[in-house]
Amino acid sequence: MWDVLKNKYIPAPSKENWKTIAKGFEKTANFPHCLSAIDGKHIRLIMPEKSGSMYYNYKNYFSIVLLAVADSNYRFTYIDIGAYGKECDSTIFKESSLWNLMGKNELHIPDPEPINELQDQDFPYVFLGDEAFALTTNLLRPFGGYHLTTTKEVFNYRLSRARRYVECAFGILSNKWRILHRPLNVATDFAVDIVKAACILHNIIREKDGLHYEEHEINELPIMGFEDAVHQANYVRGGRHANEIRNKVLFQISGRSSIIVIRSSKFTDSDIFF
Repeated sequence: MWDVLKNKYIPAPSKENWKTIAKGFEKTANFPHCLSAIDGKHIRLIMPEKSGSMYYNYKNYFSIVLLAVADSNYRFTYIDIGAYGKECDSTIFKESSLWNLMGKNELHIPDPEPINELQDQDFPYVFLGDEAFALTTNLLRPFGGYHLTTTKEVFNYRLSRARRYVECAFGILSNKWRILHRPLNVATDFAVDIVKAACILHNIIREKDGLHYEEHEINELPIMGFEDAVHQANYVRGGRHANEIRNKVLFQISGRSSIIVIRSSKFTDSDIFF
């Protein structure tokens, strides 16, 4: 199934496809130039034979990791499945074909350009990840720390709002294909094939009739059978250029936001109007 349907239902996006995805995120999540959200989840396994501790994760069970990238319609645009359960998101990402293509400039990412017609400063197109991922030119992560400025909190809120799409995609996947609710009692290679097939079928259903679901119904789906991939204790904070890009996006987002009411330290849609 993967060999036959992969290029049709999880194709490598062109520059125009990336721009279409970015427009979707700007419309639904108010985050400009977002190519997709990225995250990793553990797929439970019965202990593979002669595997030692390679598949044993920080949650004290055996697993392989599904690293996935999703658009604003909850469709997977890229998946990498089969990494050892003990690995963290950032390590898996840097060993993936997505990272290699990005480093070789072969991912067809659109050239930097102004966010809108009122701006003359170019901004790159970026993926969005959580604190587990390293900050790079084409991947943004939240600002760390507990005593952030208001503009940084707004940035983190917007980034989290865009990242929820990959989390919801995992929720839809696990609730549709409930074999993922329990440990897979099969060989590791077969488990990889099962997850690949589930991701392909997920995209097929999203394209055929999945878009008819109400937004609030999707957001309330529990992510059954999945656990977050482990975060590194020593976070990579990115180089100077990557930090400059994040600060530019921070300034742009804060410039487009009007904070009307702040009722608590955590933002909600009723707290902030854009």
